[in-house]
Amino acid sequence: MKARKWVLASRFDGVPKDDDVQLREEELPELKDGEVLLKALYLSVDPYMRPYSARLDLGSTMMGQQVAEVVKSRNPGYPEGKRVLAGVGWRDRTIVDLTTPKTGSIVMNSVLPIWDIGDLPLSVALGVLGMPGASAYFGFLRICEPKPGETVFVNSAAGIVGSIVGQIAKIKGCRVIGCAGVDDKCKWLKDELGFDFVFNYKTDNLVEALKKGAPDGIDCYFDNVGGEMTTTVIERFMNRHGRISCCGVLSIYNATNIPKGNQVYMHFVQKELKMQGFLVDSFKDEVPKAFSEMLQWIKEGKLKWKEDVVDGFENTRAALYGLLEGKYTGKVVVKANL
Repeated sequence: MKARKWVLASRFDGVPKDDDVQLREEELPELKDGEVLLKALYLSVDPYMRPYSARLDLGSTMMGQQVAEVVKSRNPGYPEGKRVLAGVGWRDRTIVDLTTPKTGSIVMNSVLPIWDIGDLPLSVALGVLGMPGASAYFGFLRICEPKPGETVFVNSAAGIVGSIVGQIAKIKGCRVIGCAGVDDKCKWLKDELGFDFVFNYKTDNLVEALKKGAPDGIDCYFDNVGGEMTTTVIERFMNRHGRISCCGVLSIYNATNIPKGNQVYMHFVQKELKMQGFLVDSFKDEVPKAFSEMLQWIKEGKLKWKEDVVDGFENTRAALYGLLEGKYTGKVVVKANL
């Protein structure tokens, strides 16, 4: 049987090019005892894939997680028809040896049972009840430690992580400010998700927008972007004892020359600020409990999500590139259609 995979053919340099990621075909061997053959149903594309690809050897399969179905099995623990979360990268069919469980990571090189998603579509296991949802939940609640009445600012707020953070902040009784780069995204955040104040960072002046949206300053900052925006927020708007959760650095993912920021250290001393990055695997043992709470919020109508579904495994590269360009809203998944 033949399988297709997307491989890293050359290092990204600036804006990704089609030649950087190429579709290739390979012949799969017969199954051995303990192995299963997985067929991709949905594949995740996420911003982290752009910088983390630097860890891959050239010719390696692009990293990522998928919802997959066992279509052949020589492992009694994984019968045909079973659905799993598989961190096997951008492959349409994959042979995995499950003689020893692969549970070391939420995303990378793992095969995990699908979390309890109730009667929701399978694709949510890659989004609101998947790695992005866990990133939002733990990155915000554990690092920012929000209190009712505090002001929260989240950038890249129309992405899957930012949109969840903003809604959790509202659930916790906070005033929520968000920004996005398209007016329709800003409208969605304000009208459908209930953000208190939203601005377009491409057309609005950042300082003037935050003066209006956060007249009393910012207590919690969930940062997906970094760069000049973060420097400005720290220097001009963070309140004393403010907390900053660092989830991503979208501002430099396609940069060829990484800019040096201003010296903001004295602001950390004078305002007694806390700033912390995180990896979601640090909380992997707590994920089921977190998703149980999030599923209840979904059932109660307190937590909403949006998916942009790209049809066809052959369009996985285009889905990632479109995500990095800001083309989509919410979670981007590829429906393999095999």
